[in-house]
Parts: sequence; structure tokens; C-alpha cells
Amino acid sequence: MAESGRARVRIGITEVSGPSMVPTLLHGDRMVVRYGALVRPGDVVVFRHPLQQDLLVVKRAAERRPGGWWMLGDNPFNETGDSTDYGAVPDDLVLATAVLRLRPRPAHQSSLRARLSWALSAVRPLRADSSASRRLRAR
Repeated sequence: MAESGRARVRIGITEVSGPSMVPTLLHGDRMVVRYGALVRPGDVVVFRHPLQQDLLVVKRAAERRPGGWWMLGDNPFNETGDSTDYGAVPDDLVLATAVLRLRPRPAHQSSLRARLSWALSAVRPLRADSSASRRLRAR
């Protein structure tokens, strides 16, 4: 416990695999995450898959429902599964919220201009997206 009486929040880095969060996150991106942080609607989160708990999943927490968080991917054309397949995700399976996206530098970038362009776009904050609830109503 921290001196203020609140639990200490741990920071970590995790890698994104797959297309379910495109365009927000691409395959191979890394995220800075806060373990144990408070989840708000629209946050990008890391959680254990409810039916396969050794699998970690990255999705957007769309809204609170009875039983936990309703999770959706940002890519409407991807069919890797979200809460429409497995229902609400219980709070105890939600591990972390994403804070920053870190895009790796492509190996083929050798010019100064390409490197500067990458440097300006490589780090982006991941803020809560309130449009997740509108996408939820469309499903």
C-alpha cells in the first residue's frame, strides 16, 4: 500500500497482436499500461479472455453491464471476437488500462526525413473514446 492508503499502480509494456483494434493500434505496436487502474467507458484495456483465461486480449471497454464490462474492438471488419461472442467481462479479469501507444520504427527507414516522421508519430496517448457507446448501439 502507498502512504496515502491507496494501492500502488504498476506500469508495464505489452505488445499488440492482431488487427482487432485497427486503426487505433496496429499489429506489433506496444502499449504502456497501468495495472490496477480505474477503468472508464471508452478506455483501451487488457484483460483475460473469459473463456480462455491464459489468453490476454486488448479491446475497448464500451460500457458497464451486469456482470462486468462490455468489450469491443475498434476494427468493425475484424471478427476475432469481443463481448458479442463471450458477454460481459468480469472486473476481476480486467488487468490494465492503456496509457500510450508506442509504434516500432520500421527497419527500412533510413533517411532522416523518414526517421523524423516516425519519431513524431511513434508515441501517442490512448485516451478514452466516447464513440464506443455509439458503435455499441449499432451492433
